[in-house]
Amino acid sequence: MTPSRTPAPTSSPAADLVITGCTVLVHDAQGEDESVGFLEDAAVVVRDGRVDAVTRAAEAAGLAAAERLDARGQVAMPGLVNCHTHAPMVALRGLAEDLPTGEWFNDVVWPVESNLTERDVELGARLACAEMIRGGVTCFADHYFAMDAVAAVVAECGIRAHLGQAYFSSQGDRGREASLEFALRHRGGADGRITTALAPHAPYTVTDADLAAAAELALAHGLPVHLHASENRDQADTSLARHGVTPIEVLERTGILDTDVLIAHGTGILERDLPVLARARGRTAVASAPRGYLKFAWPTTTPIRALREIGVPVGLATDGAASNNSLDVWESMALTSLVQKSTEGDPRWLTSRQALHHATVQSARAVGLGDRIGGIAPGRRADIILVDLTGPHTQPVHDLAATLVHSARSSDVRTTIVDGRVLMRDRELLTVDVPAVVRELGQRMPDLLDLGHGRRIQEYDT
Repeated sequence: MTPSRTPAPTSSPAADLVITGCTVLVHDAQGEDESVGFLEDAAVVVRDGRVDAVTRAAEAAGLAAAERLDARGQVAMPGLVNCHTHAPMVALRGLAEDLPTGEWFNDVVWPVESNLTERDVELGARLACAEMIRGGVTCFADHYFAMDAVAAVVAECGIRAHLGQAYFSSQGDRGREASLEFALRHRGGADGRITTALAPHAPYTVTDADLAAAAELALAHGLPVHLHASENRDQADTSLARHGVTPIEVLERTGILDTDVLIAHGTGILERDLPVLARARGRTAVASAPRGYLKFAWPTTTPIRALREIGVPVGLATDGAASNNSLDVWESMALTSLVQKSTEGDPRWLTSRQALHHATVQSARAVGLGDRIGGIAPGRRADIILVDLTGPHTQPVHDLAATLVHSARSSDVRTTIVDGRVLMRDRELLTVDVPAVVRELGQRMPDLLDLGHGRRIQEYDT
């Protein structure tokens, strides 16, 4: 593939930002195939929060700019997208280790979550956003509680987010109503950096009637849906035994697949589910978080190859740090390639270039932002990360795509930019006071971790 480039404008007003001397990761014009290319000794020109031009560094040398970044030795990439997480759950990192799924939920996580206050959620979201910005994540899809607090953090720290207020049927109609109210109240917030979704938790915690009601509301208000479904094989098998249908078939019969839907995990998607997903009327995508599946010892992983064949994009994710221990999408990218090779028994699948495509173009599509982010090209929002490849662990470079996926680390991200605003420069985080967050969160721990009340927010029984 020959990367296209746009010459720098010669008569336009001063640029807001010029990144120069870098190698730019580029896609074909439509991003339809899974190839990526690299434009060397390049410059990226940013105006009004958008990429204005991608050109040769020499052609941008004389261009007036409010700010210039010398990125020699670095790769400019589209910012990574964390397609499914529970950001505030960083407060539970390492709390529920080495447990089967049911015990993880019922004995630790859901009892602790019954203690959550809005302040806990806010502090967790701040710490999570700091971690993601430092790891090159410029957008995340979140599905949690007290989401007004998360939206406020997003607005303040400058990241992009796709947010949904989670609910269970055990909350009655009020849970669904609160999810809708949140979605309508915050849609387009933070200067357009916030998009929203309805967020029923999962088919095993939300009844068919409530899922059908969610689908009707989503269609009526032009909202997507973000939920867990067929997270693992046990859920699929249990649903078949109890109801005669898979969780994916539940989504079809309740109308959820008539909406634009983001399905978290899907490691329990069966062969019989593929034609169901293929005929979905809405835009359907799946978010895959392989590290958590390995920790839970789930027997299967997201069937990325089969989903690709029916045209369903798969975005990369971390899930919450309570199960994954980190919000490192870079690690998810590398693990996705490795786990797929092992699962398919084919070293040619998933390639480094395919992994980069999932981390950029497909992840942007998964959260409904495929026309705005996921690529560095004129007209796209300027969500850009600069990755330093001068370290000994990334040298020499024989295959740049392989170096990025299998040698580079999230700590190699030097600079993170969202909407043209620099959120981290040369590893200095500019929008979150991490020590202050850590101090206050530590003070909250005794109350947050108290299990003496005997409550839990839900029962995991699949």
